[in-house]
Amino acid sequence: MEVIQSFTIDHTCLKPGIYVSRIDRGFTTFDLRITEPNKEPAVAPSAMHSLEHLMATWFRNSEAKDDVVYVGPMGCLTGMYIIMTGKYTVEDMRRLTMECLEWILTQTEVPATTPETCGNYLLHDLPMCKWESARYLHRLQHEFHCEYNKLQVKLDDGKVFADA
Repeated sequence: MEVIQSFTIDHTCLKPGIYVSRIDRGFTTFDLRITEPNKEPAVAPSAMHSLEHLMATWFRNSEAKDDVVYVGPMGCLTGMYIIMTGKYTVEDMRRLTMECLEWILTQTEVPATTPETCGNYLLHDLPMCKWESARYLHRLQHEFHCEYNKLQVKLDDGKVFADA
């Protein structure tokens, strides 16, 4: 089996920022890395769930709404993936994400948190979501990172998988 591209990223030196995870078939997957993997705590599930609802709502109502394909959390809870069509750069996504985070900081409720609109409507934490949003916004403004460090992964058959 081929190694999944995201497993070739050296997570021991990955900093919070915005990265292009992959570009293929007209889609760009952005890695919005909120915390430093394996060094800082992951985002609490309830805060990440609220962040997902708020970011998805904002992006699907933004100037880029026609190009948004997906907004959702990483399984490791250290960031979000946003998949876009069109030609968006890391700087475009940085600007959009900062606008989104500023909007989140003004919100008094999380959208779609009823049993009818959410599969786990009790798993939300707006105050912690806003805390994580403020910290991430500060990082995007002051200590921006956008270049991955790649690993070389040896496959079972001895071949080396290294993504350029």
